[in-house]
Amino acid sequence: MSLRKSNQPLRAHIVPFLDYCEVEKGLSNNTQRNYHQYLKLFTDWLKISGEPDLLPHQLSAEHIWDYRLYLARTYKTNRGEHLGKKSQNYYLIALRAFLNFLSDRDIDTLPSTKVKLAKQKNEHAVSFLEVRDIEKMLAVPDTNTPAGLRDRAIMELFFSSGMRIAELTALNADQFSFLDDKRIDRTYELSIVGKGKYVRTIFISPRAAVWLRTYLASRKDMYKPLFVNARTTTSNNRRLSPRSIQKMIARTALLAGLSKKVTPHTLRHTYATDLLGHGADLRSVQELLGHKNVATTQIYTHVTNKRLRDIHEKFHGGSDLHEA
Repeated sequence: MSLRKSNQPLRAHIVPFLDYCEVEKGLSNNTQRNYHQYLKLFTDWLKISGEPDLLPHQLSAEHIWDYRLYLARTYKTNRGEHLGKKSQNYYLIALRAFLNFLSDRDIDTLPSTKVKLAKQKNEHAVSFLEVRDIEKMLAVPDTNTPAGLRDRAIMELFFSSGMRIAELTALNADQFSFLDDKRIDRTYELSIVGKGKYVRTIFISPRAAVWLRTYLASRKDMYKPLFVNARTTTSNNRRLSPRSIQKMIARTALLAGLSKKVTPHTLRHTYATDLLGHGADLRSVQELLGHKNVATTQIYTHVTNKRLRDIHEKFHGGSDLHEA
């Protein structure tokens, strides 16, 4: 099929692209907002470069190279900081997706393969905790207070399920009515709507279930969210925000005496690392994390590699052989 040249500038195709992300791709609102933000920087750069009305077929590899230089050397965040390699790639990935959209619509433009990503150091890709560090964090909240009991339940659920923070904050109290079954040795299953609006199953350990049950029993309100903000006075804004949870996790890690920066995603990484360390296979962990592609899960291969080395050292006698 022949490609057609659009007489509309690149910036005019961004709103249709975002509609496509919502309707056809089923991407989350958060992803759509991020794409909008990332592509706005690209169109702002076109203005700075004196080409605000650049047409899709006029986009060249030289434009992409100049934009990459801008991201790496010139652009600064609101804090006055340059973008790291990982952050630069977020902007470039959004541009790739945009060019793929144009191509799917048979609009003549630069192939997305011409947008190369910045190389990252893999050793910094995953930050996780040892289980003993998790236990230290779990011991920090004062569970005799409503906020402390809530925070303990949040962390127990994070470590039990490996949920993303957006998935956790979207939970409602009525989804946990099954916890009325008080068998302490039971692992519970719960279907949630995850990233990309895909339905997946999470698992709640007996210990996490105890803390969630205790937390819910302490609630004397009828608010819809599972985790509520006790400091908010308006009933319409009771759902605990991702930012509030991020601050709580970071504060708890400091109080637990941990030296590294800890985020909700650190707990997700720890969940995956613990599963692999105890023998779970990569495909199973992919399902448990809700990764669409196993390549995403392969960031945890540092764990399987270490386990294989330990097995080799324990069972292979080659190192004990003497020279003939």
